[in-house]
Amino acid sequence: MEDLERLKELKQKGFFCSQIMLMMGLDLMGKTNPDLIRSMNGLAGGLGFSGHVCGALTGGCCLLGLYAGKGIPEEPQKPELDVMVQDLVKWFSDEYTPLYGGILCREILDGNMQNSPSRCPNIVVSTFQKVKELLVEKGYDLTGIET
Repeated sequence: MEDLERLKELKQKGFFCSQIMLMMGLDLMGKTNPDLIRSMNGLAGGLGFSGHVCGALTGGCCLLGLYAGKGIPEEPQKPELDVMVQDLVKWFSDEYTPLYGGILCREILDGNMQNSPSRCPNIVVSTFQKVKELLVEKGYDLTGIET
């Protein structure tokens, strides 16, 4: 329930699904990163409100990358990143295609942004939970502290 409350708080402040996903991930790490959150705005509404791939899914993929991606030249991408992203996409598709006919924002919202309050919060929270599950399965400390 804590994740849902945080989501509602961020939504009231004007953030979108993809941004909320990363902000909640950064919360776990005890960090903030306005530049990262600003960049996530481009994924909102299915890639710039074009209705394409759901921002909860793309945000979830980005959150996995925050933990396992390459950030500086000397740092390798962790080999499990692609597997985790693929697992998330498969889970998301298996979970939401039967309910909404696909994983595109416009499919999930049935072409009507007014459906967002009734559908998106649960999708974001469930996707956030799945991301955390995938990370823990691969041995990641959700606080972001390398062990």
